Amino acid sequence: MDVMKAIKERRSIRKYKPDPIFDSDLKEILEAARWAPSWANTQCWEFIVVKNPETKKKLAETLPSGNPAFFSFTEVPIVIVACAQLGKAGFYKGKAGTDKGDWYMFDVALATHNLTLTAHAKGLGTVHVGFFDAKKVAQILEVPKGIVVVEMIPLGYPTEEAKVTSRKELHEFISYEKFGNRQ
Repeated sequence: MDVMKAIKERRSIRKYKPDPIFDSDLKEILEAARWAPSWANTQCWEFIVVKNPETKKKLAETLPSGNPAFFSFTEVPIVIVACAQLGKAGFYKGKAGTDKGDWYMFDVALATHNLTLTAHAKGLGTVHVGFFDAKKVAQILEVPKGIVVVEMIPLGYPTEEAKVTSRKELHEFISYEKFGNRQ
């Protein structure tokens, strides 16, 4: 699939078929995450692949009431939990290299973006879920100290085609030479 086509067509999916995912497809999706760029090639990400129905149900229970992704956790065959090693990305000689501090959110976002685009190219759906109790998820999955849970991504075959959402026009957010110099 063409990259721009994948970027423009990928949507957040919240309803899934229970159909299993081929191991070869899962491996390719995870491989795409592996090749994401990262700060000084630190590759601070860690991924946990969850297939166990009871564990997926526990993960769903960490979402607050009303989160539209709640039911997708029990419908999908896989939930991928993206984590990050703290104090690795964004650091130079043990100190934060920028005023942004730990760079892990940026690096994990790049890896999960590769993951979701590759899933879409394979006919699979995903949704980035960030509204949940990350500490509870860490307890459920026995995530060690020094690693944080960043997001959860249900992965499965969509039951329906998601609607295209509107996007801002380029002139609404692009400046040239100085902020606010719109053309």
